[in-house]
This record gives sequence, structure tokens and C-alpha cells, in this order.
Amino acid sequence: MFSVEEKQKIAKEIESLLLSFDHPEMPHSRPYFEIHIDGKETWSWADIKPNWKVADKGPAISSWHDGQIRRT
Repeated sequence: MFSVEEKQKIAKEIESLLLSFDHPEMPHSRPYFEIHIDGKETWSWADIKPNWKVADKGPAISSWHDGQIRRT
């Protein structure tokens, strides 16, 4: 559903938000999370994990959306 770049941006914002709470049960860096987002169609969904967790798996494979022209 989201491009790789969009997933990275979402993950960065989620990590920043989680760390901003300074919760005593949270790690001070690299929180782990998994978020599943359902789109409006049954085949439209996205799984988002922290950037640090997926960075060690090598370059990301571009999704279909990465090659699409963005129209604003």
C-alpha cells in the first residue's frame, strides 16, 4: 500500500513518538514495534516495522507504488 520511502517515514515518526514518552518500561533507543494497516480494499494493506530492524536485510525491494508517478 505504501512505498518503501513512505514506510520508512512512518516508522521514523512512530519511533520518535514512542521514545518521546520516556516510559520506564521502554528501551532508550531502538523500540521494536509492528503495525498492520488495512487499506480500503481487502488486498490493500501494509506492515510497518522499525527502520533499524529492516536495515540489516539489505536494500529494500521497490514495491509497485515506488515506480508510480506522484500527482498532486
